[in-house]
Amino acid sequence: MTYIIKGAGLTIEDLVKVARHRQKVELHPDALERITKCRAMLEKKIEAHEIMYGVNTGIGEFSEVVLNDDQVKEFQKYLIYNHAAGIGEAMPEEWVRGAMLGRINVHAHGNSGVRPEITQTLVDMLNKGVTPFVCQKGSVGASGDLAPMSQIALLMMGEGKAFYKDELLDGKEALDRAGIPVPGLKARDGLATINGSNVLTAMSAIFIYDANRWLKQAEIAAAMSLEALKANMKPYTSKLHEVRGFKGAVRSANAINKLVEGGDLKEGKIPCKVQDAYSMRSTPQVVGAAHDALAYARSQVEIELNGVGDNPIFFPDENLQISGANFQGTPVALPMDMAGAAITMVSVMSERRMNRLNNPALSVGLPAFLTKGAGMFSGLMLSQYAADMQIVEQRILSTPASIQSIPAAADQEDFVSMGMNTALKNFQILDNAYGILGIEMMAAAQALDFREYNFGKGVTKAKEVVRRHVEFLDIDRPLYNDHNAMKTLIKSCEVLEEVEKVTGSLE
Repeated sequence: MTYIIKGAGLTIEDLVKVARHRQKVELHPDALERITKCRAMLEKKIEAHEIMYGVNTGIGEFSEVVLNDDQVKEFQKYLIYNHAAGIGEAMPEEWVRGAMLGRINVHAHGNSGVRPEITQTLVDMLNKGVTPFVCQKGSVGASGDLAPMSQIALLMMGEGKAFYKDELLDGKEALDRAGIPVPGLKARDGLATINGSNVLTAMSAIFIYDANRWLKQAEIAAAMSLEALKANMKPYTSKLHEVRGFKGAVRSANAINKLVEGGDLKEGKIPCKVQDAYSMRSTPQVVGAAHDALAYARSQVEIELNGVGDNPIFFPDENLQISGANFQGTPVALPMDMAGAAITMVSVMSERRMNRLNNPALSVGLPAFLTKGAGMFSGLMLSQYAADMQIVEQRILSTPASIQSIPAAADQEDFVSMGMNTALKNFQILDNAYGILGIEMMAAAQALDFREYNFGKGVTKAKEVVRRHVEFLDIDRPLYNDHNAMKTLIKSCEVLEEVEKVTGSLE
């Protein structure tokens, strides 16, 4: 099914379908009409020699330099050359495709003054699988993601490089093989292609999608540990969380109840303590706070995906152009810093439960380090080390990037969002989170194998899936294979998908 780009209604899930799963896209006729109308207004202003930032003036510190007619024609080319100044390895294709979709959605409003040919070329590139080579680093997240977006814009001149059918080619060759004409750049086209925070926003959208699925698996791992530790399940009563009022906590408590439903612990057949430790008892409050943080981040990202992030912005109905700062990435960067920290927070709690499973003083009768041969064997002792190392890295990465502005461009750009740093470090945080959660889930499965009562249907299914990938640790063996297998398993979401078949959605 083709996604119709309208300038509104673009969700995180829509972006993932296009960026990751290569869903086809099409520009709505009304959007094309708006783009055409705005361009006609711009061309009249150019003919009238009206001074417009980035059209017939320089940019940044050179915004007061007025260009003559000949310079206007060449300026967009040199603008893109100058700004294609990234560094590092190629971004994953889904980040670039997501940015292209976001930029098309900006154009669809009809406020950017871009030629329709530019927007249509971006559509064709998405549909035919031409993905520009874009360096991972170089954007400061204000005036848009200028460096990475300029590497996309190079393709509009048949330059740069692009991936096509898993091959990295010169831009012109990639377009030719895909049968896409080179549109060239005329007045305003270059700046209209690059002047928004589309890369960091696309990355943030993909992160939120994946982080939400990770959080649901964090609840699965928690439920497995809670069953193994003979937790008191009364703190998971929905009514308890409803009276406080946080939506995320209610959601989390309900999810964990679904996972343990049908088990002896949930049905009160297993003796338990009056009150458990915080890492057990506070799980809905903590995971719930992360749900709420991601929900807020989602709201901000989806506003940005559907808004006009550009400069200047044109209003054809009023024959008006206004130069401002709608490219500023801070509205996305700030909540995304919080979203990354939320994943770290839940990872810390995951490790604390894993510690309780390992520690015979805390594990309610489980063997030390979950091994039958303590002394000769060390069981999962070193698994905790692997989790701890990753958590320290997460904590370092959870320092907000949105407060790290460094002035540039002769202090014309004296406050920037550093939102690309936020987006990049969030993926590193999440990569570690897959490993940490995999270790808790592996330890929980090991612990459950020592218990002789019935577990909830969701927990039972989760343990079954784990055992397809990692065997019970009877005698010590090198654990790096198990750790990596569990990390891959969590990242694949196989556990989540199998569990939700028996419990229903954990949303």
